Amino acid sequence: MANVGVMRTEDLLDEAYERLHRTGPEFEGWLTNHGPMAAESMVRRGHAREVHRWLDGYVRRLEELPRGTWPIAADDWRAALGDPHRLGDWLAFFDREVREQPWRAVLETWWPRLLPGIAAGATHGVIRTGHAVHALSSHEDGPRLAEFGQALGYWAARWQPVPATAAPSGSAGSPHALAGIPRVPDQQKGINHRLDQLAGVPDWTSALSALKPAADAEQARDRIAELADAATLRYLSSAHGSAIMLVHSATAPTAVLRTLPALPTTLWVASLAAAWTASAAVTAAYAPAELMPRTSLPTAPGSAEEVFARAVLHQDEHVIKLADTCLDVYQRTSDPDALAAVIRAMDLIESGS
Repeated sequence: MANVGVMRTEDLLDEAYERLHRTGPEFEGWLTNHGPMAAESMVRRGHAREVHRWLDGYVRRLEELPRGTWPIAADDWRAALGDPHRLGDWLAFFDREVREQPWRAVLETWWPRLLPGIAAGATHGVIRTGHAVHALSSHEDGPRLAEFGQALGYWAARWQPVPATAAPSGSAGSPHALAGIPRVPDQQKGINHRLDQLAGVPDWTSALSALKPAADAEQARDRIAELADAATLRYLSSAHGSAIMLVHSATAPTAVLRTLPALPTTLWVASLAAAWTASAAVTAAYAPAELMPRTSLPTAPGSAEEVFARAVLHQDEHVIKLADTCLDVYQRTSDPDALAAVIRAMDLIESGS
């Protein structure tokens, strides 16, 4: 590892990517490798010098990069979509794609193919892609292109639709629409078991359609931002349902929002529908029966920068990712509850809730 004292910020992230690209997107079954996402957040938020120390501990949990079995052809990819046994093949496929084509062309081709399977890896496929696009948009080089390819490969291998979806067609804003999402009846086991129940939840489809639609691309972008804001602020009072899993109700739409500038505007309205479906599905799967009253919840101690520094010190990868989203929300809304959500996550994850 090079001397971080003389390295540029861009180099520090690239070096982190190179360390992480020796490992696979999953470990211990199908737990998601959060290393690239957390590293990108830390570097962008001014904590580049802590990245390698954080990785020193984190990479011990990870597993080797999976090998492929047989190549995926450019004209015969549908049969392999959503097949986790082809993870190594998908990683090799997108490594080739990003070497042979401009990355924005790859994104434009594959975004509409992957978007219907936004539940992939508990939404981590789209989240990792959003971080990779954000990094590439500021600086394009080999390690960042490789990270983009790995993100898309992971998403393709774990591609998973949400059952019984419906496009926004109502009149509700994001806070009211999220409040109207019904819970799945069996709040046990993992996310796949919970999502499988959605088709049988009587009010699920009507609750999905309650969100106000977007008339054009700019309105879709604004609606996605409003959704990320609403999910983040709701996390503060609902996180006791699942402190870790409910993070994704906010980070998934944030990832979509960050990807939009690299996409044609013709894909933005469909991106709103997918972001809403992902956030709503995670909410249905993990929301508690009752929200906590605001008077019993923490407040933010200090500035946004101080809160993110506390998240890095906390070390948990979910807290770091949530803090990254919360700072975006705070910048848009000036609502201190966006920062308080980070403190709530730290408290609950420390206690094992």
